Amino acid sequence: MPRRILITGASVAGNTAAWWLGRSGFDVTVVERAPDFRDGGQNVDVRGVGRAVLRRMGLEQAALAQGTGEEGTAWVDRQGRAVAAFRMDPSLGDGPTAEMEILRGDLARLLYEPARQRATYRFGDRVTRIDDAADAVTAGFASGASARYDAVLIAEGVGSSTRELVFPGEADPRWMDLTIAYFTIPRIAGDDRMWRWFNAPGGRGISLRPDQHGTTRAMLTLRQTPGGEQDWDAARQKAYLRERFADAGWQAARVLSGLDATADFYFDVLRQVRMPRWSGGRVAVTGDAAWCATPLAGIGTTLAVTGAYVLAAELAAADDVAAAFAAYERAMRPMVEDGQGVPKIAPKLMNPNTRLGIRLLHGALRIASTKPARRLVARFTAGRSKEPDLSRYPVPEV
Repeated sequence: MPRRILITGASVAGNTAAWWLGRSGFDVTVVERAPDFRDGGQNVDVRGVGRAVLRRMGLEQAALAQGTGEEGTAWVDRQGRAVAAFRMDPSLGDGPTAEMEILRGDLARLLYEPARQRATYRFGDRVTRIDDAADAVTAGFASGASARYDAVLIAEGVGSSTRELVFPGEADPRWMDLTIAYFTIPRIAGDDRMWRWFNAPGGRGISLRPDQHGTTRAMLTLRQTPGGEQDWDAARQKAYLRERFADAGWQAARVLSGLDATADFYFDVLRQVRMPRWSGGRVAVTGDAAWCATPLAGIGTTLAVTGAYVLAAELAAADDVAAAFAAYERAMRPMVEDGQGVPKIAPKLMNPNTRLGIRLLHGALRIASTKPARRLVARFTAGRSKEPDLSRYPVPEV
């Protein structure tokens, strides 16, 4: 009998793990608390080893074809004029805009459609109890059902409730002093194919990004120490944003008016997840539930795809679950720790409080965006990756 695996969470990491485990002959169930598959979400990118995983799945070209069409990143002034621009240039490697820019929901669906041919998905349910024994894990669900599995993989978000059932208090947050809100607004004629980023005094930021669905993806950022705002209801969060950004300038009025009609409002106070271990007994965590690096790292989706693949590959290669989990952690820990190394000064530098600070930031970005500077950065970072060695895992035919 194939080993029975339960995966909690049907987004990027969960669907990647389901795809690979199902392909290896495991009996896989994915449980997702949302009533249906969630298509929403903002821009993410996949780089380096993450793209290699998608290539092994035969999905790399499809992900590129479903990309947002973003052509680069530009910092703009109050009149919308670019003061520094990092345009896509394959000869310079990925910059703030990667070659593979795709919406979270589009990538998750790209993974979900083939994964559901190999796994059973249960939407509208969640795990409420985990009993981990030597020979199996018994999971109890909000629906009242229960079942035994050979392993449980927790592939949820930064605030994973299932993780807290098994590893209570072990997810030590590293707060990044940055509040962020994402939502979709109507596209207008002046929107181009660049990611436009505007800084306003008070550590405020407004950015607009293109997509392939005829809309525009908006983001508001606010540098401040956390005050529990992530736990407020959406109405209070929106009112707070309206108050803080009312006088920000540029396209603040347009973006704030979009709060009323948006169907995909997301608000969070950024924090990394740092755990001393990613497994215990027959339960393991992966993706943001294990190591959220925050959007500041620019590597979150790459880590999700890579970590889920490595975890699935190690389970397929080992007879012992604990040994597979230990090998997975050895392979992924260096890349995760490297990705989480964003200094806490980074949000301060990128979100200045004063107009002088904004002018200095724009000057530095103008220099950094030149071809000589970008070539120097590419040369300096080449070969310094701590990505896992995928050659340890056989390349399957797809």
